[in-house]
Amino acid sequence: MEFDIKKYKDTKKSNTGKHFFITTYGCQMNEEDSEKLSGMLKRIGYTKTESIEDASIVLFNTCCVRENAENKVFGNLGMMKKYKRKNPDLIIGICGCMMQQEGMADKVLKTFPYVDIIFGTHNSYKFPEYLNRVKTEGVQVKEILNKETEIIEGIPIDRENSTKAFVTIMYGCNNFCTYCIVPYVRGRERSRKSEEIIKEIKELVSKGYKEITLLGQNVNSYGKGLEETIDFAKLLRLINEIDGLERVRFMTSHPKDLNEDVISAIKECDKLCEQIHLPVQSGSNRILKEMNRHYDRERYMYLINKIKEEIPNATITTDIIVGFPGETEEDFNDTLSLVKEVGYNAAYTFIYSRRNHTPADRMENQVPDDVKHERFNKLVQAVNEGVIRSNKEYEGKIVEILVEGPSKNDETKLMGRTRNGKLVNFAGDKSLIGQLINLKIVRAQPFSLVGELL
Repeated sequence: MEFDIKKYKDTKKSNTGKHFFITTYGCQMNEEDSEKLSGMLKRIGYTKTESIEDASIVLFNTCCVRENAENKVFGNLGMMKKYKRKNPDLIIGICGCMMQQEGMADKVLKTFPYVDIIFGTHNSYKFPEYLNRVKTEGVQVKEILNKETEIIEGIPIDRENSTKAFVTIMYGCNNFCTYCIVPYVRGRERSRKSEEIIKEIKELVSKGYKEITLLGQNVNSYGKGLEETIDFAKLLRLINEIDGLERVRFMTSHPKDLNEDVISAIKECDKLCEQIHLPVQSGSNRILKEMNRHYDRERYMYLINKIKEEIPNATITTDIIVGFPGETEEDFNDTLSLVKEVGYNAAYTFIYSRRNHTPADRMENQVPDDVKHERFNKLVQAVNEGVIRSNKEYEGKIVEILVEGPSKNDETKLMGRTRNGKLVNFAGDKSLIGQLINLKIVRAQPFSLVGELL
């Protein structure tokens, strides 16, 4: 179904000069959702601001994968009371994964009655309608759909970056890992038609974008349920044929679905970056079974070795959870040994966080917090040792980077990434932003590289 912004065009004049502020929590898919919310607001006359004080609308796009993210949302909603008291016309909205949890929307309204709009992940495209109702009828709007809708194409999007962009290829997840709330808040897997994906990427290239990252909770499941005969490897090969596109990345891959055809596509397609994010979560077969991951350590290591054999210069990154219910010291040591065996280039490490309505939340033998933190610190140390060793290997090498913008740590310098995802900081003119250039790596740092222009 195609999105229609035209029915809200009569509100544009009244919104001119007004500003909106969006705070985003969570993953890249949430970031893209916020870009769409921003795109819709700009199309009906609003201007984005980085200051809550200047905003007529404040939106919180939430995440519920971990408890810490929820606590931040509650804290920020509490702070909004003073802004609402100062400006009664301020419109406060909250959306995203957190709102899809059973009873959460009612909890928010009871605790923070000054919130004006609440909606979930399945109906964010209706935000202009909700906003219009609040403004014209003076009502609170709460609409949470319990079932995913058909995919809506053509939603305006306000990209955060002018060099690289996210492109969602599928929504939802069917895996039901026992610790994960995503299938409950994002719904079942739905793939976009390949023609819509290709069309979006071609439009981005025509605007000067050099790199796109394909998004999905499990990109390797792409194509299931579509009328066309296509899978993820075939989609990658189609995208690789787009003229003017320089780089393609993707995330996230599920080890149970990653196959040799996808690995071959990365090897054979010149625009596919040699970087694979392959979440392992645990190195223990017993824990992997309890997590309902549908692969074991041996299958995972087969994939790792196949990647290293076929794509020797590939970087491999992962996600790891520490302290899953029932995790013993032996289980944890299995994870440590796997980390050392793989030699990850980076890892997103997490302390297990209980999530309501997930099977793991009801499991006995929850690991004490002090044990979780002790294991977490050991894991981070093991990961970092591997990352530092990997970075040292780049000293003296010539690498190609896509210049993304000013360095986050030093705005007098620029930053970019190699094809395989290594972050490089260097001194250079801002006219280089958006260009592919070669640098010599002069120094390896723990989590980045320092380069110089040739």
